[in-house]
Amino acid sequence: MNVFGRLAAAAALACFAPCAWSAPARIASINMCTDQLLLALADPEQIAGLGPYARDPQMSWLAEQAKNYPRLSGEAEDLIALNPDLALAGKYGKKATRDLLQDHGVKIAEFDVPRSIEDVKTQVRRVGEIVGHPERARALNDSIDAAAARARASAADGRIRVLAVSRRGWVAGSNGLLSSLLATVGLANSASDLGLRSGGFVTLETVIATEPDLILVAESSPRAEDQGKAMLLHPALDRRYPPARRIVIPEALTMCGGPMLPAALDRLSDAIGRASR
Repeated sequence: MNVFGRLAAAAALACFAPCAWSAPARIASINMCTDQLLLALADPEQIAGLGPYARDPQMSWLAEQAKNYPRLSGEAEDLIALNPDLALAGKYGKKATRDLLQDHGVKIAEFDVPRSIEDVKTQVRRVGEIVGHPERARALNDSIDAAAARARASAADGRIRVLAVSRRGWVAGSNGLLSSLLATVGLANSASDLGLRSGGFVTLETVIATEPDLILVAESSPRAEDQGKAMLLHPALDRRYPPARRIVIPEALTMCGGPMLPAALDRLSDAIGRASR
């Protein structure tokens, strides 16, 4: 049974007469994706603190909104001092941090990495129940469904192959949320051609040899701030993939699932429409 289930069971046992579930009054998050689910669904006064990347506009869709709340380090110490009623964490974060929090009596709700739109909707419903606002979760999931319907209505014809490439040659895997988004708009993730289910680093030569129809990048005009970004500016990549063969979607729209998904699907649909002309 997960943390929410245990809390609900304890609340039910404490009631001798029927009583409503009482949501935790102070909830913290130490994961960038649960940060955004909490921001989208909780009351402001319920949010006790957010993770270290919540305010980073390159990574967080709700970065501006996150500035209204305490910034946590993501380590156990400041969360123990904060002593929230519940902490939201990623399943694959530091195990030592989660163990230390549990040793100090901090209740934790863990969230896996969503690999599909349906996974995201399940997490939205879960957080909606945790914060006591299932109606907000239903509204968000309705907006995700509406965006997915719009995307399917304008989906690309055929199996256009797209390779999502970011700094240092990181390629998003075929068994991930981005693949689910691409499939919704009628695209195929070329990472499957490389056998990359969970993602991985590839060379410039591999990107070109794979010959995707389009590449997906986070910026239209990246600057060579370091070696990691320099690869995306290589002349060979420019020649093969000029602006007309690039889909530009900010990473803040694809790194997590939640309130950013409608915008991500709409932008993907628009980008495919332009690339098809």
